[in-house]
Amino acid sequence: MKIIYSIAFILFVFASSSSAQRFADVALSGGISNYIGDLGNEKNFPLSSANFGSSLTVRNFLNNPRRSGTYQRAFDMQVRFSWHRLQYDETNSIGGKEGSELRNYLRGIGFRNDLFGTEVGLTYNFLLNKRAPLTKPKFMGFVSVGLGVFLGEPKADLFRGDVALENRYYFWDDGTVRDRPDNEKHIGQEVKRDGVYETKLRDWNTEGQGYSREIHKTKPYDNCNVGIPMGLGVRYLYNKLLTLSIELNYYYFFTDYLDDVSGRYATYEELAASFPDVNQFTLAKYISDPSGRGTNGYSGLATSPRGNPNLSDAFTYLSFEASYKIKWKKKSIYGQR
Repeated sequence: MKIIYSIAFILFVFASSSSAQRFADVALSGGISNYIGDLGNEKNFPLSSANFGSSLTVRNFLNNPRRSGTYQRAFDMQVRFSWHRLQYDETNSIGGKEGSELRNYLRGIGFRNDLFGTEVGLTYNFLLNKRAPLTKPKFMGFVSVGLGVFLGEPKADLFRGDVALENRYYFWDDGTVRDRPDNEKHIGQEVKRDGVYETKLRDWNTEGQGYSREIHKTKPYDNCNVGIPMGLGVRYLYNKLLTLSIELNYYYFFTDYLDDVSGRYATYEELAASFPDVNQFTLAKYISDPSGRGTNGYSGLATSPRGNPNLSDAFTYLSFEASYKIKWKKKSIYGQR
């Protein structure tokens, strides 16, 4: 993460080093982030994972001070600060289907991860006329690629209130959430989930993570991860100061734990080693397997895979952006401009 911040700092220092007139584009965007990972009840793209995202971007600050800001460059450098809410819940109904009708309802895992990122990227602008003044509105396309560091902690809504066994949810086959386990007599009060994501999933070693090599085969994952944003879009140059854009970005990550799901369920032996207290051990079993149908506590045929460790997590970001060009001129050491 320090590397990304260092690069961004060096770029800004370089951009402001000249005493000549400088300019840069400052942009705000908002749009829809779509999580792509191990969870999902759709066969293809998980449209039901759509959530909000936003970003602040500074670009075109490495310009030539001898040239006017009314010329468009083929290549732009940009620094972007972003927030994306990634979320999915396999117990939610989709397209009229609910409960056991859903493809992965019996696994029944859900999460929310608010990702905060810092990116440094390169943008290539095409189909543009470099000599055309910005006072003439026009369109141009662009593609971009970059490198970013993102911080986010996967959480889950598994309790009505505090993390305690008496507050847990029970997911019935009919798609309802109740205060008692599913039973033939249908005894149990239907409850509504409170929407508070109180459970920090990493703390509960849901896939048997730990530091003891005798029991645990994998170490805990990091909440800070590297991602590669790749994008394309169209800009509309409204005037020489204001530019409007539509952009689609795909973010690829070198981790499979943005959703806390990657490989297999934790065995009861692994959970007992991490949580020797009986109450904590029971909580850990529930948090790892909320539906109670995913594992019998042992590695074997009776335990279904929790995720696919061969596929890293990703998300898309479809956004609308407004960019405004700012200008400044650094004072010389004699106070002159």
